[in-house]
Amino acid sequence: MFLLSLLRFILNFGITAVLWVYFIFGFLLGFGPFIVWSFFRNGVDETVFQRYYHLFFKGFFLLTQLLSPTINIKIDPRIRDFSSSIIICNHLSYLDPLLIISIFQKQKTIVKSTFFKVPFFSWMIKRSGYIPSSSKGKNMALVLRHLGNMKDYLKSGGVLFIFPEGTRSRNEKMNLFNKGAFSIARQCNVPINVLRIKNTNLLFRPGSYLFNTWQPIDIELEAIGRINPSDYDKKQAIPDMMKDAFEILENRLNKESLTV
Repeated sequence: MFLLSLLRFILNFGITAVLWVYFIFGFLLGFGPFIVWSFFRNGVDETVFQRYYHLFFKGFFLLTQLLSPTINIKIDPRIRDFSSSIIICNHLSYLDPLLIISIFQKQKTIVKSTFFKVPFFSWMIKRSGYIPSSSKGKNMALVLRHLGNMKDYLKSGGVLFIFPEGTRSRNEKMNLFNKGAFSIARQCNVPINVLRIKNTNLLFRPGSYLFNTWQPIDIELEAIGRINPSDYDKKQAIPDMMKDAFEILENRLNKESLTV
């Protein structure tokens, strides 16, 4: 039993090391020249950055499955056809946004405002068109500019994905939603696609830097509902959309727990 546990640890550590090498050095060597080039060219479109991230994280998950055949990632085929819409999803792991980026070439999201204070990383996410979670202080002009352009961005086929809970769930129960995604959907008159994500927290556990690659894990991303702002009364649209979206996700999670 001890030798088996030791073997599992060594294998898991080795695969984790390869994934981190890909994540760090693959980014620096693969995207470094492009980033240097784009740094001196202010006219580079944000969708070019988004497409690079899409390819990079797509490669990351392909490598994960190649190194660890026990990891199975199942994407609802309907999701790949989503465009010109807002996507909301439950949130279990830091892998969640990476998985969604790996699906869509043209995507935006809301990023914690603290990341906009990190040197260089701040420059990258700004050039990518990502939006700070808070509009306070220096972020106000940036948030207003992105929200002002959001209708055209969505109309052109882009998607905006948001985790309305605002943080990861540690017990897989739903936290209360923030209204940001629903306000944007109402203002831009675009549908909200509701997704359910499963088991990313088993592959990359909160508080750990090691990936759990020896255990069989089925990661799923499923489309479970769609909300159209035009179906709601204007005065109560946002709270009613929030309520319905919460119930769609909560009912799906409760149904799943009953079948386990």
